[in-house]
Amino acid sequence: MVQRFDGRVAVITGGASGIGLATAKRLASEGAKVVIGDVTPEQGKAAADAVGGAFVQVDVTDADQVEALFQTTVDEFGAVDVAFNNAGISPPEDDSILTTGIEAWEKVQRVNLTSVYLCCKAVLPHMQRQGRGSIVNTASFVAVMGAATSQISYTASKGGVLAMTRELGVQFARENIRVNALCPGPVNTPLLKELFAKDPERAARRLVHVPVGRFAEPEEIAAAVAFLASDDASFITAAQFLVDGGISGAYVTPL
Repeated sequence: MVQRFDGRVAVITGGASGIGLATAKRLASEGAKVVIGDVTPEQGKAAADAVGGAFVQVDVTDADQVEALFQTTVDEFGAVDVAFNNAGISPPEDDSILTTGIEAWEKVQRVNLTSVYLCCKAVLPHMQRQGRGSIVNTASFVAVMGAATSQISYTASKGGVLAMTRELGVQFARENIRVNALCPGPVNTPLLKELFAKDPERAARRLVHVPVGRFAEPEEIAAAVAFLASDDASFITAAQFLVDGGISGAYVTPL
């Protein structure tokens, strides 16, 4: 495989499973030194070991812990070339606005949106000192589309990630720091499987809208992250990068 990340250091939050783990494996296979940031020590350490990287336990909603994640990376490896801010949740109690309580709303906002703010705020000074960097923030296709099957806080949080990413991409463009939003469609991750296993009808209702007729695999999303993080995407910043199997472009899907 082409070594696009040879000699580069990547930090991945939510890197112990799903898209984060698949991306850790992909970037490591292309030469990156990967630092896994995750709240689960056992899974996080296993993920880091699997890619020959390092693990830092972090609660991404805690500013001090997020600062420590990036500072530890710089202290140990000398730089942060790539930050994939990917940690997120989608709890079942986040539903229609009519039934979602304020506690559920705030929990999702903290993990999905505030954490991205904290990660960007912490890593940008390191990238400014280096004179380079690539940040990829995980948004979602729901940031650009509405759904009758609502997860109101999740949708709002991902819209916030998309807007913030656009702003940062423009602000830091002339400092050789690129900031892009990854907008995946539904992905076969533990998060999605757990959600849909409890409600197969919910899964079927979503799947019918995917033109390619299936959900994505984490490795397919990881390939998109690798592209955005690499020099192959050197003229791409402040962008929403949809990897959604055609959902956002569909009106009537194939039979």
